[in-house]
Amino acid sequence: MEQFIIAGLKTEYKVRGELLRSRSEKYRASFDSSETQIRLNIKEDFLLKQREDIPNLTADEHEYMWTGSAFYNELLKFNGMMLHSSCVEKDGYAYLFSARSGTGKSTHTHLWLENLSGTRIINDDKPALVCEDGNWYVWGTPFSGKTDENANVKIPVRAIIFLHRSSENHVEKMPTARAVGLLLEQTINPVNREMAEKMLELVDSLLKTIPTFSLGCNMDPQAASIAYSEIERLINNEG
Repeated sequence: MEQFIIAGLKTEYKVRGELLRSRSEKYRASFDSSETQIRLNIKEDFLLKQREDIPNLTADEHEYMWTGSAFYNELLKFNGMMLHSSCVEKDGYAYLFSARSGTGKSTHTHLWLENLSGTRIINDDKPALVCEDGNWYVWGTPFSGKTDENANVKIPVRAIIFLHRSSENHVEKMPTARAVGLLLEQTINPVNREMAEKMLELVDSLLKTIPTFSLGCNMDPQAASIAYSEIERLINNEG
């Protein structure tokens, strides 16, 4: 077992392939094994079975994907959840852009990086959202999809934005009932009833604390500045 601190949690797992090893490197740590909070045990026969079922992925890709999945399932026990999203920090706050694959969430967050000052990527695919003392934070993790765009940092969450393509850029406050369904679509689906109930509790807490928005956008450079200014206007007007 090798040791890492991910989302502030002392974590151990076995590393076989170079993909998982390289992605995990910036999270590497050293601590007494008795302090381990998450211990992942991905069996070799499980990975072999997954390769048979999904042969288009390499052994390294399977190891990386299933280690991430196991981590996010364990994260629920620590008041945390994964949101399939691209997360960008601006001026000390995190904005998470979620959408179905292929919609352009990564493209949009990169427009923020290119056109807005004080920005950086926290995680381009699967950031960890963690509730601490009633406040929500986002953490970068090694599990960032096809890219290695992530930062080992903890940032307070400012807003969650569900993105869709549109010819014009516009932002609207999203009703809670609609946001619940979209959040559950873009996170893990625990098979254990206790953990499924925990997920619902976290989603309820998240939506009571963090504003959610619908963003219709094109991929023109001004989409970033329009989105940011409108999100902030709506948040400040509510305040």
